[in-house]
Amino acid sequence: MIVKIYSIIPSGFSGALVEVEGDKNHGLPAFNLVGMANKTVNEARDRVKSALINSGFSFPPDKITVNLAPADLQKDGTYLDLPIALSILLLSNQLAPSNIENRIFVGELSLEGSLRPIRGIINIVETAKKLGFKEVILPRENLAQASLVQGISLIGVDTLLELLLILKGQAQPRALHVVNKTGTEKKPCLLDDIKGQEIAKRALTIAVAGHHNILISGPPGAGKTLLARAAVELLPTLTPEEQIPLTKLYSLVSSEYKIIEKRPFRAPHHSASSTAILGGGSLIIPGEISLAHLGVLFLDELPEYPRSILEALRQPLEDRKITLARARSRVTFPADFMLIATMNPCPCGFYGDPTHPCVCSTSEIKHYQKKLSGPLLDRIDLRVAVQKVPTESLSLSTTKTAKNTPKMRNRPQKTSPTTLEIRAKIQSALDRQHARYSDPCIYNSSLSSAQAAKLLKLDLAAEKLLRSAAENLNLSARSFYKTLRVAQTIADLDQKDFILPEHISEALSFRLDQTQNSLK
Repeated sequence: MIVKIYSIIPSGFSGALVEVEGDKNHGLPAFNLVGMANKTVNEARDRVKSALINSGFSFPPDKITVNLAPADLQKDGTYLDLPIALSILLLSNQLAPSNIENRIFVGELSLEGSLRPIRGIINIVETAKKLGFKEVILPRENLAQASLVQGISLIGVDTLLELLLILKGQAQPRALHVVNKTGTEKKPCLLDDIKGQEIAKRALTIAVAGHHNILISGPPGAGKTLLARAAVELLPTLTPEEQIPLTKLYSLVSSEYKIIEKRPFRAPHHSASSTAILGGGSLIIPGEISLAHLGVLFLDELPEYPRSILEALRQPLEDRKITLARARSRVTFPADFMLIATMNPCPCGFYGDPTHPCVCSTSEIKHYQKKLSGPLLDRIDLRVAVQKVPTESLSLSTTKTAKNTPKMRNRPQKTSPTTLEIRAKIQSALDRQHARYSDPCIYNSSLSSAQAAKLLKLDLAAEKLLRSAAENLNLSARSFYKTLRVAQTIADLDQKDFILPEHISEALSFRLDQTQNSLK
């Protein structure tokens, strides 16, 4: 007697169909698993046997062989516990074949027969829908993430016994109540909380509005990290369509089975391995650059990262995705992140600081800055140098203790735009981009050189200025078009239909590296 149950396991950023075939023969009692199963899958024999017995079912005293097809596909994880258990119930006539037709079964079993959540559930449900299956049976804790995929029926169960009663029509599936657990969150850092640094704030506004990469250079304590953390609060709200790929990525690596509702801010330490940042491993999983998809990747003290990792970032920065190739597999993960990097101008950090002398030699400064290659810097759209905020600009909460305290003169102070005002400008600029490109997923920075030349419109004076600057500053073709894309973002912020000379001038000012130029 042979039975067959269908399941799906994650495979890279997609899923792979697995046929769980069961066979029962006369002979000495045995329970064999075949089909290129690793140790975790082989251990399912003990989990399944205990789960069946503890759920009140009988385990047949026969020679049972379960084959996981295709045999050349590496199986790993606990995804197949549930279909293996159901194949035993079919072989022992405790379940009818008609109860499992056109259904996908996935889930890990505990020894007492309850179902535990699994990773990569969105991969599984999307693949099931693509293959034409009508229903997926899965652990109840996975329902929140799985519900993001529309057009397929989902049944969440807590125990093996509950599932059997549902399959036999003796019980109804319980209604889905999605509760996204959220812990205590820290108070976000806003641009309103940062004193001074108006040029850097302007650069961040442009970067967020066009999804551009930015490098902030300055001495310690100038507020570089605060500026980077404030940038994520300027990003637009995550749309339901964007939640699916982002939750899908996190479901492959995280044990928290919730829907991702906020844009990510990933800040890996410079001691992190290349696998942790880029992705990979024996079973390929996404790294930090993919987990920052649709959000911010923050690299603090960029020159401190290994040269190999920095050079490996060049392809994802250009293609907005990363392809990881191994001997047996090849996986492509999305990596459409906005890079915010910071660095000191020199090893001691005080080169160019008017209040603190630099103790580094010229050769040390050049060696430090050459850790960032020209091709990598060429892929960063905006570069801005910041200085320490003057002490008189810092605010303190004080109490009046003397009656004859001299009154301060009322000085007119420049008021910076609030975070709400900046968000409104950014959203308006994004709306103009979406209307121009007829696609909400395309930003100014996403355009290829051919698209930029075709879609972006300059007046004659702006075009003349850009070509003159390209010749005098010896800009590469990539820098030429990056300047054009940044200028278009500035024009969008100004609500202009054409790129004007002032937009080109401002874009060029953020392409120049003041620190490195001063050493030449």
